[in-house]
Amino acid sequence: MPKESGRKVVATNRKAQHDYHIMDTYEAGLVLMGTEVKSLREGRASLVDGFATFYNDELWLEAVYIPEYLNGSWTNHTARRRRKLLLHRDELEKISHKTRESGFTIVPLQLYFLDSRAKVEIAIARGKKDYDKRQSLREKQDNREALRAMREKNRG
Repeated sequence: MPKESGRKVVATNRKAQHDYHIMDTYEAGLVLMGTEVKSLREGRASLVDGFATFYNDELWLEAVYIPEYLNGSWTNHTARRRRKLLLHRDELEKISHKTRESGFTIVPLQLYFLDSRAKVEIAIARGKKDYDKRQSLREKQDNREALRAMREKNRG
């Protein structure tokens, strides 16, 4: 059987773009159980409530929902368990220094397979205020209307 190649996206956290100002992104490996990998290969996961924290100089992904594997037995995993993230030591130090500043958090943006290995894209982010969210929605809507107007003008 040929080995998988390329990038297969399993889950995306679209709410993170709305709720946070994304400062910096990193790609991290995940330590998973076998049933978690099988569940991810079926395309079942949710990153909406997920975040990452440091414990003993290691970065852990928490509150990410990977449902139990349907054909799993007693070896099945817990759906919202803590999962270790694999990063280089210098990347971990950069992230920990940045998150010590007030207002910064680590959020998962995307969960995917890259050449048959499970990866997660995490971001250092600062939370948006309500008026920032309204302003970004307004900008997005204005851009959409401008594109629509130009399309109408080109047709007529």
